Parts: sequence; structure tokens; C-alpha cells
Amino acid sequence: MKCALVTGGSRGIGRAICTKLAAMGYYVLINYKTNTAEASNTLAQVTKNGGNGELLQFDVADKEQIKQILGNWITANEDKVIEVLINNAGIRDDSLMVWLKDEQWDSVIKTSLDSFFYVTRLVLDGMMMNRYGRIVNVVSLSGLKGQPGQTNYSAAKAGVIGATKALAQEVGRSGITVNAVAPGFIKTDMTEGLDEKELKRNIPVNRFGLPDEVAHAVGFLASKEAAYITGEVISVNGGLY
Repeated sequence: MKCALVTGGSRGIGRAICTKLAAMGYYVLINYKTNTAEASNTLAQVTKNGGNGELLQFDVADKEQIKQILGNWITANEDKVIEVLINNAGIRDDSLMVWLKDEQWDSVIKTSLDSFFYVTRLVLDGMMMNRYGRIVNVVSLSGLKGQPGQTNYSAAKAGVIGATKALAQEVGRSGITVNAVAPGFIKTDMTEGLDEKELKRNIPVNRFGLPDEVAHAVGFLASKEAAYITGEVISVNGGLY
């Protein structure tokens, strides 16, 4: 059975990606940290649209949980091959650097950057053995240009962008592509508190994006047709730079 693992799949962009990959025929592993109700809603949407999958609860910021829960799942499910990995989980905890606390830096780096390393390394073995894989990392406009008040978030996402380009060169000969998608302002829980009316003035298309629009880009990069695209960062930001 061909599987796709989506970290942070319970809501927003993650949920849209789960439903997109299910529509592409993948059995979707929906990772989440604590919100079982929202993760179950994602799974319900997947099955409603004729797909299938299961919930996989672990904290991507905790390398021991990743090793134990994801590692045990891989060992126990030899008939299921993770062909697609979407590193989507991430958090924001904004503050100007002069007031940024240690824990704000640590939590954001662990959730976005450390998780990329520990989750990808675990899944990569199977992809290398099968000589096929698609890894798509959801980064951010902040990782490309930097945003004031987001030194931690910008650093984490920029780190994933650099890792994307490096890993792409390591595994290309094994039929594995590694790319990133960098959303701008997307209508999700993470942007609920922002002043959309004010911010959209700076966006050439004059609106915030939708999770489905990010999911379409991820779906393309996760497809077999995208085999000659690797090490790239595709911006989904309405023209905002």
C-alpha cells in the first residue's frame, strides 16, 4: 500500500494537503500532536471523498516520540510504503528579538527545523530501498525574506530551505525529489489574528490565499510527473515578496 505521511495534518494547510493526497490515491497518515477531534475531522474528510488513512499521534518536536511512534509504525507495517513525506508541522511564537525568550526560540526551532531532520531521516531509509520518494517541506515567505518579530520562525524556515537544497543533491540518484513550498498569507488558524484588510494591500492579487491553493502545489510536487524538479522552493504568496 502506497502511503503519504503529513505532519501537522489536523488543520489548515495540513488538512488540505491530506485530502489532496488522498484524492491522488495515497493512504494518508495524518500526524497531529494533541487535537484528536480536529485530526479525526481531517480523516473524516479524507474518507468522505473516497480516500483512506489513519491518525498517527506524536509531537514532532520530541525526537524520542518520533523514533518510538513513527519508528514502530514503520516496523509494524512492512506492507505499507511511505512514498510521500510532507513536513508541514510548524508553530509561530512571535516577538522582537530583544524580548525573545529561550523557550520561544527552542520550541519554534524544534517544531519546524529539528522535526524535519528526525522525521525525514526515519522515512528516508524506505525511500532509498525502493528507489522512489517525494519529500515536500512546507516553509514560509518568512524563511525567504525574513519578517520582523519572527527571528525564530524565519530562522527555522530558512534552515529547512537550506536543508531541502542539500538533501535534494544527496538523494536525487535514488529517484527521490526534495522540494519546498513557501506560502505567504494563507487563511488558517495561524493568520486569524492578522489584519487582512491592511495586509492584502501589499499583495498583488489583493487577497489572502486558501489552504487548497497550497495543497495543489504540494500535490504537483508529490506527483510522478514532477520527477525532474528537485531542490526548488515554490512560492504560493499572491506575488508578495
